Amino acid sequence: MQVNHKLILKEVEDYVFITLGLILYAFGFTFFLMPYEIVTGGVAGIAAIVEYASSFPNQYTYLLINLALLFMALKILGFKFLIKTIYAIAMLTFLLWLMKELVPRDEAGKMVKILGEGQDFMSLIIGCTMTGSALGIVFLNNGSTGGTDIIAASVNKFYNMSLGSVLLFIDFVVVSSCMFIPQFGTTLERAYMVVFGLCTMVIENFILDYIYNRQRSSVQFLIFTEKWQEIANAIGTKLNHGVTVLDAHGWYTGQERKVLCILAKKNESLTIFRLIKMIDPRAFVSQSAVIGVFGEGFDEMKVKVKVKVKSEE
Repeated sequence: MQVNHKLILKEVEDYVFITLGLILYAFGFTFFLMPYEIVTGGVAGIAAIVEYASSFPNQYTYLLINLALLFMALKILGFKFLIKTIYAIAMLTFLLWLMKELVPRDEAGKMVKILGEGQDFMSLIIGCTMTGSALGIVFLNNGSTGGTDIIAASVNKFYNMSLGSVLLFIDFVVVSSCMFIPQFGTTLERAYMVVFGLCTMVIENFILDYIYNRQRSSVQFLIFTEKWQEIANAIGTKLNHGVTVLDAHGWYTGQERKVLCILAKKNESLTIFRLIKMIDPRAFVSQSAVIGVFGEGFDEMKVKVKVKVKSEE
């Protein structure tokens, strides 16, 4: 049995970046959000709400809820996704505990507010930027932090909805629940927590969508060159990329010529430009962003066809 070394390296790379993302998430959540008792969404937010109200450690609540949701991941998202999810849940549970051990505490044993008193909103911005970026890193490497991420990934698998939009709805329900918990003080104080929680939702999910979609965004190249055959061959062989050759007619010169049309991931742009410049520095190149590219090698069309059109015999 031949071992696919590239596949193994890709899996190792996934786990390394998932771990880095989880460390960033645990750090941002514990050091910047929890000392100020800022409410967030998702299972991590539910766990934090439980700790704020009852002092029950958030890492244990997080673990218990996720164990119940793992069955959904197995049925809908598959065994491979489940393995990474189990790893992420176990690792994040440990990291949340570890960060709480590392965070500075005052004489009363309470977490020290890193940015000082009255800096709740600034701490919220920094913390949510970290947690949102962390979620984006985890999702980009085919992982999940469990909880509502499982629900979001399940919806995203079948429908063309952004991960941030799904999480935004779920987080809204979680954050709004603070209004019904008497332990959080007066109605005004609870409303204050909800408003801050809504801010965490918007910032965290905006950062998540930005990180996630930026890496998956696509571009279109139109290349006008006399050496179109060499460039097409180089892109096809070195990048293993498809190239479409278009027939064009120059209005000013009246000459027939060929134009190369390429759809590629945005992170491939620099490599394509280098190949073009190496072969024909005088080439005229147009690069434009596209809203979405669907099909082989790109994103899947996540729409349901209600009526199947029968072909006429």
